[in-house]
Amino acid sequence: MDDLISSLPDEILFRIISSLPFESAAQTIFLSNRWRFLWETALVQHGTEEDVANAMSGFLANFDEQNPSKNTRKLRFHFCNGSVLLAIILRNGSLRLHFSTGKQDFPQQFGLQLEFSHQNLARRQPSPSSFYVKSLHLMSVTYLTNEAVSSMITAFELLETLKITCCNCLQSLSIGSDTKLLSVMILDCPQLKSLHIRSFKLRTFHYRGPLPWLKPEYHFNLADALLDSREGPGYSSFTGRDFDSVLLTIKNVKVLTLCKWTFEELICPSLSTLLGDFQFHNLKELWWIDNSNERYDSDALISFLKLCPSLQQLFVTIDPKSYFMKRSSKHSIRAGRNTQLHHLKLVKLEGFEIQADEVLLAERIGKVVTFEPLILTSSDLICLKKFVEASSNQPKQNSTDKLEEVAPQPCERKCSYKFVEVQDTKELHPKHVHMGL
Repeated sequence: MDDLISSLPDEILFRIISSLPFESAAQTIFLSNRWRFLWETALVQHGTEEDVANAMSGFLANFDEQNPSKNTRKLRFHFCNGSVLLAIILRNGSLRLHFSTGKQDFPQQFGLQLEFSHQNLARRQPSPSSFYVKSLHLMSVTYLTNEAVSSMITAFELLETLKITCCNCLQSLSIGSDTKLLSVMILDCPQLKSLHIRSFKLRTFHYRGPLPWLKPEYHFNLADALLDSREGPGYSSFTGRDFDSVLLTIKNVKVLTLCKWTFEELICPSLSTLLGDFQFHNLKELWWIDNSNERYDSDALISFLKLCPSLQQLFVTIDPKSYFMKRSSKHSIRAGRNTQLHHLKLVKLEGFEIQADEVLLAERIGKVVTFEPLILTSSDLICLKKFVEASSNQPKQNSTDKLEEVAPQPCERKCSYKFVEVQDTKELHPKHVHMGL
């Protein structure tokens, strides 16, 4: 059968590619040589690191959003000992900037300051073909390009989403926005020590990596927070008071990811200094990242749950590589008046090596809920097991289900739960929204 689509004019094929997400658009290279040529067609330029900002400015200014076939969506700019900037314009105002380094004898640490202002917007007269960056992804920025990046982003007045990944030598980061910045994601920048964010409209903040010194401002509208700091602290002089502003920032979130050590070492001391009963009143979905140091201890998790009266879904992951404090200080926590969870419907446990630990946690959760939630556990990717009360009258099991008694605790305490193996279905494989980022 003839490939009718590939025989279409370039203008139509460009429009097809431009309407696809980045991952899908990149796959078009496997359709035919013509598709590969369209995707790989790039404007190639050469210059120095001082020319990067001007090259990007010209590339964006000449791009016609209404007629993308008139120019390429890719810029490959070569500079300084083999370093390359690959810029890709994606759909819906998205821009991806990937800085690949050449020969660097001594990679240097650097700071990055990003300021977004609406001052230039009032002076600009947009045309129907103007391209405005609404989503920006910065990858592998280095000390050679940090100033160029700081310079070029001042023109992105309508930016709503900022993603920064794999900047290995980034040591300090300051983000300021009085425009439309709604989402900030910072992933895998292992040397980051200091992070300052100022944004009046920020709704989403995702961070993964060693936890830096954080200074958020004006983020009381935050609804979604990922604090995946299982690699431990990235800042050597943490105190509980350093986390006060972060705690107030995440207080009203609906979705949260948190590590056990962060709660024990940073949040608990902050709670002891706050007046009144502090609670996460709006929190609906929690991903709790724990460690497997010696015997599992659920005290911190249970204490945190008592601060979450509206919680509906709980995901607990045991990561043997997660950071833990060898001499973790125990802080008394006033959980407030609402020590019972009235809305918890689902608990998902992952990574537990000992079934008895799962059962003990299930029993402890059962003491702080008013209605029995569905509790699922998966020790592998093949099957799930759900908890049922051993004393309850269970209906006859299907042939695909297997009952398995849990071994008693070393103290000969009789368990009140048993496992029921269930078939692998999407309905019984729920995931927290932050999993897979």
